[in-house]
Amino acid sequence: MPVTKTARRALRGSNRKGQINSLILSRLEIAVRKARISKTKELILKAISLSDRASKKKVIHKNKAARIKSSLAKLLPKRTSSKSKKTGRKVSKK
Repeated sequence: MPVTKTARRALRGSNRKGQINSLILSRLEIAVRKARISKTKELILKAISLSDRASKKKVIHKNKAARIKSSLAKLLPKRTSSKSKKTGRKVSKK
């Protein structure tokens, strides 16, 4: 138990921050779980957003957020481009 008045105050603040951090972390875990199960674009983007926010608030490490985002990005459907890779320009040889 804290002895001084400032230590008691610090403990109260630490408990509040701990509750907020655990709330952020549980929301992130639930969002990631739902995104992996359903594989819809909306849920995946929401989970990516939550991982960015958790990383910004230092709840999780930035590299962990990057790993989460990378694994979720693999679940997104591949984009099909309407343009072909060739642009039709002639390249002059020198």
